[in-house]
Amino acid sequence: MSATTPKTTNDRPIQLGLRQNAAQFALLVAVNALVGGMLGQERTVLPLLGEREFGLRAYTAGLTFILVFGLTKAATNYFAGTWSDRWGRKPVLVAGWLVAVPVPLLLIWAPSWGWVIFANVLLGISQGLTWSTTVVMKIDLVGPARRGLAMGLNEAAGYAAVAVTALVTGYLAQTYGLRPAPFLLGVAFAALGLGLSTLTVRETRGHAHLEAANHVARADGKHDHLHGELTGRQVFTQTSFRDPALSSASQAGLVNNLNDGLAWGLFPILFAGAGLSVSRIGILAALYPAVWGAGQLVTGALSDRWGRKWLIVAGMWLQAVALGLVALADAFTAWAVAAVLLGAGTAMVYPTLLASIGDVAHPAWRARSVGIYRLWRDGGFAVGALLAGIVADLLGVRAAVWVVAALTAVSGFVVAVRMYETHHPNRTAEPTPVDSQEEHHG
Repeated sequence: MSATTPKTTNDRPIQLGLRQNAAQFALLVAVNALVGGMLGQERTVLPLLGEREFGLRAYTAGLTFILVFGLTKAATNYFAGTWSDRWGRKPVLVAGWLVAVPVPLLLIWAPSWGWVIFANVLLGISQGLTWSTTVVMKIDLVGPARRGLAMGLNEAAGYAAVAVTALVTGYLAQTYGLRPAPFLLGVAFAALGLGLSTLTVRETRGHAHLEAANHVARADGKHDHLHGELTGRQVFTQTSFRDPALSSASQAGLVNNLNDGLAWGLFPILFAGAGLSVSRIGILAALYPAVWGAGQLVTGALSDRWGRKWLIVAGMWLQAVALGLVALADAFTAWAVAAVLLGAGTAMVYPTLLASIGDVAHPAWRARSVGIYRLWRDGGFAVGALLAGIVADLLGVRAAVWVVAALTAVSGFVVAVRMYETHHPNRTAEPTPVDSQEEHHG
């Protein structure tokens, strides 16, 4: 691919492609790892904090922090897409990091559970703005041909950081107590994320404009109803209900995060009830997102080669099997195997769903569609917290795990029946570069 020689740094041509945008792409991968670290600081410690320091005995009450996190993140995802189209990606990313700064400090100083709830409202807003925007920016940069790989790299970085932080905070809590040591990592992550996003990340909206100008319709006509500019209401309807691929992805994303909410909120309590130490709970809490994160380096690229649909179906069903094993097991080794299987299934699903949204949504409204998909997906945290908490209070933690396992299996069946294949590897090509200055403001 040729490119014109820039006269100044503000005269560089916009090009689509992973190789052509390697430096900015790598920077965004690093930023998203910091986003994941902000989430990981809570995975091991916070459920135990609620039980041991604040005396929360009812499962539903203990899961309120996940409920408010899911609701605020889901709503913010929607607005992040709209605002990214209106004002650009970078301002939304920086705003998300500004909101993140107080979160670890609130968790350190919280005198009551209400402070923890408020910290998770802020965390949900921050995650919705930062993670959504890094997703959209990577989709902007790489163009249509390598979308699965791009989403695999993005999600791998985020969830590898979740895993490492969950593991480290488990050891810190075991050695120094539940507070403040585990949350000091979050202070560092927020400062570094804000600095990188403000000083080094560049705007990518011009890449989306370039792709829109060179957009080629599918030969089979499946996307004919989705061409060009749509209103916000039309984008919501297509993504949520009407288009078979977009709506199938949205419901699968919701169920995927429903079972992640269960794992986040109840697994540490289940493991503690079996007598595991905090450090061993930290290992299990880290193992699931570690496999999830690393696996996406493979599965995202595989979806570019094999297609999206059946990778999603197989991943949902593997998650259901893993959850069933969690419910049956009663020892560290069996739970470790289940965590690996759950992570592998999630790795098959997570970047592939995002890539399928990018396949179908027109570049003119893709950021909004990604935001709406992520609204449904992260709404799964709230649904999972409510459902798992209520079932656990009535029937026990293991019954809650079985219910979520059944829902996950049904979700995979819905994708198998309703979704069409969104990606054919031999039909995408990257457009030629054009000169533009929009990319380099700020």
